[in-house]
Amino acid sequence: MQVSHFTTRFSRRAITIAATAGAAVMLGVTATVAVASGARAPDHVFTFRLVPSAGISSCLPHARGTVAIVTHHQNDTMVVHVAGLPKNSEFDLFVIQVPDKPFGVAWYQTDVDTGRHGTGTATVQGIFDSETFSVSAGGTTTFAPTHQFHLGLWFNNPRQPFRLGCEPGATSPIVTPFNGEQHAGIQVLNTGQFPDNAGPLKHVHR
Repeated sequence: MQVSHFTTRFSRRAITIAATAGAAVMLGVTATVAVASGARAPDHVFTFRLVPSAGISSCLPHARGTVAIVTHHQNDTMVVHVAGLPKNSEFDLFVIQVPDKPFGVAWYQTDVDTGRHGTGTATVQGIFDSETFSVSAGGTTTFAPTHQFHLGLWFNNPRQPFRLGCEPGATSPIVTPFNGEQHAGIQVLNTGQFPDNAGPLKHVHR
């Protein structure tokens, strides 16, 4: 498991962030926005990797991602960077209960689009820490409070992984419900290097 935890200190004249090169770039943008707006400065930053889902390395050998979570007083900022993916493509990021099938309770977070180099970045604000959970006390579905500590990224277009050969043996594209239209492709990246009951968000504390 690769989790990095460090404290960042901010001043009006200088911002210093000690991290990996990729995380430093992402977090530098976040920190600058926070200071410029007069918001309370973040206390901690956590970084971890997104790894290829089962079978993806055979069709996308360089697929990878990095996530940085900046904790704030009221909520968190999550910056996701992906690389080694098909160029000019759309993907969908979810916070999920377990990293692999059947995924459990899932919460749609953001789209992540790649450019001509197969890289992409998205920033979202919310609760992405040890307190992340969902609950349904009634209505069409009922379930008890359930923590979601993992992340998963899905192809938006189900035809794309099929054309890339990511679904060996399939005679037609595999369709999953992991986008806004509930008509997505298979999962491409996740946090499966962490235990099912102890995903990376469990290690983040405000």
